[in-house]
Amino acid sequence: MRAPALNLLLIASVSGASLAQACISLAQAQTAAPVPQTAAVSPDAIKQREQELEAARARQKSAEEAQAKLKAEISSLGQDRTQLNQQLIDTAANVRTVETKIDEAEARLRTLSGREQEMRSSLDSRRADIVEVLAALQRAGRRTPPALLVRPEDALQSLRTAMLLGAVVPELRGRAEKIASELGELVALRKTIASERDQLASDRDRVRNDQTRLAALIDERQRQQASREKDLDAESSRAIALSRQVGDLQGLITKMEQDLQSAAKAAEKAAEAARQAEAKAAASANASAKSGPGAFKDRSRTTPAIAFASAKGLLPLPVNGNKIRDFGGSDGVGGVQKGISLATKPGSQVTTPCDGWVVYSGPFRSYGQLLILNAGGGYHVLIAGMERISVNIGQFVLTGEPVATMGSTSQVASILATNASQPVLYVEFRKDGTPIDPGPWWAANEGEKVRG
Repeated sequence: MRAPALNLLLIASVSGASLAQACISLAQAQTAAPVPQTAAVSPDAIKQREQELEAARARQKSAEEAQAKLKAEISSLGQDRTQLNQQLIDTAANVRTVETKIDEAEARLRTLSGREQEMRSSLDSRRADIVEVLAALQRAGRRTPPALLVRPEDALQSLRTAMLLGAVVPELRGRAEKIASELGELVALRKTIASERDQLASDRDRVRNDQTRLAALIDERQRQQASREKDLDAESSRAIALSRQVGDLQGLITKMEQDLQSAAKAAEKAAEAARQAEAKAAASANASAKSGPGAFKDRSRTTPAIAFASAKGLLPLPVNGNKIRDFGGSDGVGGVQKGISLATKPGSQVTTPCDGWVVYSGPFRSYGQLLILNAGGGYHVLIAGMERISVNIGQFVLTGEPVATMGSTSQVASILATNASQPVLYVEFRKDGTPIDPGPWWAANEGEKVRG
């Protein structure tokens, strides 16, 4: 089999595609040959398997130790809500930052891979010219052509050597320099792609670790919440039952804040917080100076840092993604969009864009999983389309706090007709029951966003 294999490799050019075709042909030839009987497992193979098993056990032990360390670290927080808030918001921010890096790396890799494919195709289409130039230069140098030219690196080295020997032939040298330049670019491009892939793998490992940590922190937050609110399950069941009795979002908000005890308490706290904020603004000449991102640094707060109306230009989008529908545009089913729609990656972390009290958390009609926050001052923020919500009705949440995760497909009915394969988050702001344009509230750039 060695002679046919050598012939196939000799035919292959510097193009990866040509080499792949040669390898396939070789594999087919080998498949047609008689299959030898299975040999007994060698001692070396047994030893290798034992080593792999030992490595797997070591990884499992390391994971268990890391999990135990994480549990101990979270337990040490005790009932300190401030530290827990700090850990939650910081970890959620880390997750979203790495999610962004992964998206950017994947986009760069797509561009680089496309460029590599173009160069490979170009070189493959000029295989005859490359072979001709190499052979002519080698003859000019009175040297035997290289036996194998199966990699760009091999051809590049041959060309560089041959160009020195064939310097007396300007035309051949010019053609060789052009080919060498393209091969050099291809080699450099492949190194860049390999580096990008290594970094991407590292970022994916990092985001998995942060997601594990975040899940543990969320569980602890909800455990503490459950210990304070004894009737959470009953309240949640009643909320879902009430949601089936209303036909629109405003009816749902009104029903929750009137009939559900925890939601009513949240609405009352929101109203009181709004009154206090207005009183402070009226009494303080420096109120505007306290309305910037610095106002959000107190992680122990139990009321909004500033009035929602004063938070324009400060709020972060609740998820990493691309805006596919804007306020006032078509909603895809013949109506007008009352909020914005953000296309996300599967499993993306959702954080709250503002301080507020949860007045509804659960499924609602065509919105999938729906979260409604009372931000005070007559403002409500609605977030829909998640697969799982991790906060309860009546709970106060801070800006940037993790509240939900996306699924793998769209959960909002109005999106299904056009983009069923991609998860989409829907965000709507309301003032006194009327949808309003959320645009003025979003931070213009990352540096202006608040993180809680």
